[in-house]
Amino acid sequence: MVEDPFLVLAGGKEGGFLELEEIDEADFGIFGGAVEDLGEVDRKAGKDQKKKKRKKRKRGDDDYALPGDGDLVVECEEEGEKGEKRVKKKRRSRKKRKVKEMEEKLESKEDVSDDNVEDMQDGNDMEQDNNDGLILGEDEVYAWRELRLHPFLITAVRRLGFKEPTPIQKACFPAAAHQGKDVIGAAETGSGKTLAFGLPILQRLLEEQEKAMRLSREDESTQDENSRESPLRALILTPTRELAKQVCDHLKEAAKFLRIQVVPIVGGLSMEKQERLLKRKPEIVVGTPGRLWELMSTGNQHLIKLHSLSFFVLDEADRMIERGHFHELQSIIEMLPVTNGSDEQTVGTTPSCETVPILQIKKRQTFVFSATLALSANFRKKLKRGLVTAKASASTDLSSIEALSKQAGMKPNAEIVDLTKASILPEKLEESFIECSDDDKDAYLYYILSVHGQGRTIIFCTSIAALRHLSSILRVLGINVLTNHAQMQQRARMKAVDRFRESENSILVATDGFARGMDFDDVRTVIHYQLPHSTDVYIHRSGRTARKSMAGCSIALISPADKAKFYSLCKSLSKENLQQFPVDHAYMPAENANKSWLQRNAESMGLLLETSDSEEERVQGHKQRKATSANLQKLQQDLSELLQRPLQPKTFSRRYLAGAGVSPLLQKQLEELSRRNVKGSASVNANKGSRFVVIGQDQIEPLQALQNSGQQVCVSIDKQREKRRLAENWRRKKLKEKKSTREQKRKEKRIAKERD
Repeated sequence: MVEDPFLVLAGGKEGGFLELEEIDEADFGIFGGAVEDLGEVDRKAGKDQKKKKRKKRKRGDDDYALPGDGDLVVECEEEGEKGEKRVKKKRRSRKKRKVKEMEEKLESKEDVSDDNVEDMQDGNDMEQDNNDGLILGEDEVYAWRELRLHPFLITAVRRLGFKEPTPIQKACFPAAAHQGKDVIGAAETGSGKTLAFGLPILQRLLEEQEKAMRLSREDESTQDENSRESPLRALILTPTRELAKQVCDHLKEAAKFLRIQVVPIVGGLSMEKQERLLKRKPEIVVGTPGRLWELMSTGNQHLIKLHSLSFFVLDEADRMIERGHFHELQSIIEMLPVTNGSDEQTVGTTPSCETVPILQIKKRQTFVFSATLALSANFRKKLKRGLVTAKASASTDLSSIEALSKQAGMKPNAEIVDLTKASILPEKLEESFIECSDDDKDAYLYYILSVHGQGRTIIFCTSIAALRHLSSILRVLGINVLTNHAQMQQRARMKAVDRFRESENSILVATDGFARGMDFDDVRTVIHYQLPHSTDVYIHRSGRTARKSMAGCSIALISPADKAKFYSLCKSLSKENLQQFPVDHAYMPAENANKSWLQRNAESMGLLLETSDSEEERVQGHKQRKATSANLQKLQQDLSELLQRPLQPKTFSRRYLAGAGVSPLLQKQLEELSRRNVKGSASVNANKGSRFVVIGQDQIEPLQALQNSGQQVCVSIDKQREKRRLAENWRRKKLKEKKSTREQKRKEKRIAKERD
């Protein structure tokens, strides 16, 4: 036992006084000095208290212990020590929580003061990342600098490789970005309308971000967690899902390092996933009217809080009205804070829309873009008068674009940019056609894809049944094609689009829903397997090629039943002459040779011959076809053998290869065939460029073949009638002259007989 009594009372070696290290600062409310040392202080104080209590127990045990009870005393001591340990652990955890709370408060104050420094560091990192992968130099984007484009956007343009703005972008950007005007824009397909409204939106959002950053530096107390949540700033509507995905991808590329989120909302995908995307509070939403209205009607908070919406865009607006999206579009427009023709704004009375005070509502810019535009002369006056939407849509002299612009809240001082030309079609587009029967369309299409199958090709059909028929035939013939139509699942449609972009020689068979707005790099050929029902669809179909000032070719397969529609189409486009696509009939099938002279001429004139087959002959023919279909496996084997052979003209002889002379091209092709046979023809199902070998002819693009040997043919009905009238007059004149010469000869013979 220790003799000093103060040592036991104090619990230390220094008598009855506690050292500063033994004082628990948390118990006395003292928080001076370094916060990191509080844990060590707790540990030291706990050790001293343990020593003190143990000494008290030992002293009590020595004074009051009975003889023979040593084991019991030890057990009681152990249980007491365990209980005290639990109590001490609880106290320590409580003290640690207090210390952590104080540390978090101190760190939060330091974070508030260091926010500006972090923002500057993020900006430097963003600028450094943005400078990676630049295609153009600073001197090559002088045209963009003249438009006063934001430096971050200039870097994005350099990364994307856009040397100068297109005419529609150059005309729309100053009015939209610097003057804050509404814009109605129209230009030909492939003219860059997406960035014409996308760049002004990004410019204004970047300027607002910089302004908010400056204000946060001046007043740090106004910055809280709620201010960091970004409301919906831009809503972009497109008629098709593929176009919405494409617009979203273009905007994402432009805003890659700008901390601006762009989200697509389209049908055919999971609503739960799209709701999770909207929980991120994206600034820009691109979608189709159907799915957007579905989410709005269910009360999605990010979509119904529209008081901060600054930009409302309608892309391909005329298509949305034509395709029956107008009801959903009108419901979405009614959710917006509407304008009455002036700059004063009010709030819509839709029950599901969240109403806010008028002072909190931001001014909204409206952009309406389309490939065609028809506005009346007094369009601005109608906007100033503030006509009722129902009256505007019911009036006969108001076009669909005008009614839609009025309903969307277009202001009277809107900038109208109409760059559509008389032809509407791209300048470097070469149009052509092939006259054939309905039964021969597949053969002519196979000829184009095999003899001239280079570059990306899109084949358009008017019906899904024709698309399925055509894609099945081409796959049987060994041509790998992609399909896209409205009855496919959205994932399959997006996958087909991605695969079409990946390959340089891919083939896509699509319906008219794919004809508008889709932008692909270097589509070389567009084939109209079936003629569209309207001129606008033909324009948008042909506009998938010859984009971005590049050359392209379109080929229309015209059957006798399509001639009237084709001539009216050419008349609406003011075309009097059109090139006929060159076809080497030596490579075409020989079924037409078995037809009679009457059948061939009747098909060329578009006439139908009556068949005089009896009922027995029809039954016999049906039995023969049924017997032929029973040997389908043998036919498939024969077809595979034929497909492995090169495409050869009818005059080519395998026995006498040099009968007509061996050209360098033919010699090269024969050497290639011999190498294929040695390797075992492993490259039959290779890519499109090496699948076909055409004996005696080199594979060239349809555009090059058209430029080399295309012939101009009159497609004007009036001119054809005039030509037929002149030909008929000339024929009558010749008959009259022939008749007069006969009468003159008869008269001379009669006179000679009378003399005799």
